[in-house]
Amino acid sequence: MEKEEDASAHGQAGDGPEVGQPVQDSRYNLAQQQDQLARGLKSRHIQFLALGGAIGTGLFVGSGAILSATGPAPLFMAYLSMMAIVWVVMNNLAEMVVYLPMRGITMPYFVSRFVDPSLGFASGWNYWYAYAMLVGAEATAAGIVIDYWQAPVNIAVWITIVLIVILFLNIIAVSLFGETEFWFASIKLITICGLIILGIVIFFGGGPNQDGVLGFHYWKTPGAFVPYKADGATGRFLGYWHAFVSAGFAFITSPELIAIAAGETVAPRRNIPKAASRFVWRLAVFYGISSLIIGIIVPSDEQALLGAGNASASPFVLGIQRVSIPALNHIINAAILTSAWSAGNSFLYSGSRVLYSMALNGQAPKWFAVTNRRGVPWVAVLFTWCFSLLAYLNVSNTGADVFNWFVNISTISGFIAWIVVMITYLRFRSGLIYNNLLDTLPYRTRLQPYATYVALFIITLLTITNGFQTFMPFNYKNFIAAYITLPAFLILYIGHKIYSRTPFFIPDEKMDVVTGKKEMDELEATDEERVPKNLAEKAWYWIA
Repeated sequence: MEKEEDASAHGQAGDGPEVGQPVQDSRYNLAQQQDQLARGLKSRHIQFLALGGAIGTGLFVGSGAILSATGPAPLFMAYLSMMAIVWVVMNNLAEMVVYLPMRGITMPYFVSRFVDPSLGFASGWNYWYAYAMLVGAEATAAGIVIDYWQAPVNIAVWITIVLIVILFLNIIAVSLFGETEFWFASIKLITICGLIILGIVIFFGGGPNQDGVLGFHYWKTPGAFVPYKADGATGRFLGYWHAFVSAGFAFITSPELIAIAAGETVAPRRNIPKAASRFVWRLAVFYGISSLIIGIIVPSDEQALLGAGNASASPFVLGIQRVSIPALNHIINAAILTSAWSAGNSFLYSGSRVLYSMALNGQAPKWFAVTNRRGVPWVAVLFTWCFSLLAYLNVSNTGADVFNWFVNISTISGFIAWIVVMITYLRFRSGLIYNNLLDTLPYRTRLQPYATYVALFIITLLTITNGFQTFMPFNYKNFIAAYITLPAFLILYIGHKIYSRTPFFIPDEKMDVVTGKKEMDELEATDEERVPKNLAEKAWYWIA
């Protein structure tokens, strides 16, 4: 019966309106649903939430593995290349969520509405899976960071503390979560700025045990490139491509953090464009300069880099250690630990909101939509958090091995998610054009849709080739970690399509691009923009 009703509903959605009238489907009107999510996130919360999720252990810890395997040049080029992809994905998401910033929205909601409910179903569970794995990855990274101090305590104790604190911050209230994440991200940004300044000092030979300018010495000895899986130009290209794929871990799902938070944001049509437009440029500064500095202060043959030997540490900490700056390596290591905590905090928040939204749309059990009196979907939070307990694999394996498993699994999930984002954006744009509504977009970005087509081709290629190194020679464990998500995603997609009998995609004439827009326009009309009273306030409003 349910399958017949679903099919009937799809047909009625398209057949009801007269020709030339935009389709409206009440199933998609989250604006009228009595959900309990509170709009407790301010502009500064949103901007720092996105940066907090993006600047994490991918940069502070994972970059060491890329440096060790491929050299400083591929590391730098890979981060710049990946930022171009992130720019496109962020723009795609921003245009859609600013158009319909309703409570309870997530990317799977837009996929189901503009492309296909079956793809939305598979996408939702893929996002949830990626976020759950990322919480475990951050807990594992925290263990690696703590191991630097060689504390005489079992790693399980530290993982437990990290996970309990993350759960506590997510289960209390969204306003407390946003405030905590703001301060976590602030520590992270201060640390990054300090490390960039320190990198410049070390570059010019200002360290205690430096006798002259270091410059790009490590780009000459041991070299800018480490041949990867082959010699000569082939090895250098494979090194860049491996670095490009690996760099994805640092960025995956971070643009979506802004999109997921849109429904809980104060004045979303004012604050989301601000956060989205500044997001990539801030990443360019932090990641671009930081990845260059890593290759300057640490040689690629450093044995303490992640994956190079039994010991693993952040390349920033190793760089400080090499020039013998007293105590600073421990201070930075502690700051990196808060970074892992912060990113884990963001990912648990995001994973729980994906489950919450899917429950509202009937794509997950209804009990995931249960909220407490403060508006926190605590059942979804607790369920997502349970899967982060996989971090306890550290107890019986090396931290580097477990971290790499999490990296491989979550990176491919993130790439699949971005492919779906771009397909959804192209369908959304097509639906707006069909209904003559493209000019009503509150926020439009440059080079569209051409940038999306280029980025879609590149990210598809990265997804297919992300585990090429597992064949050189063949390693079944790494192969499974690199590709297991692909068949899992297809099973979810095909299984739902067979069960629900949904069409291959929603055609333009049956696509609903107007439901909820009226309510969001009315919400925008009530917004009163903050007026700075002095220069200090004007500067602060620009920053946050």
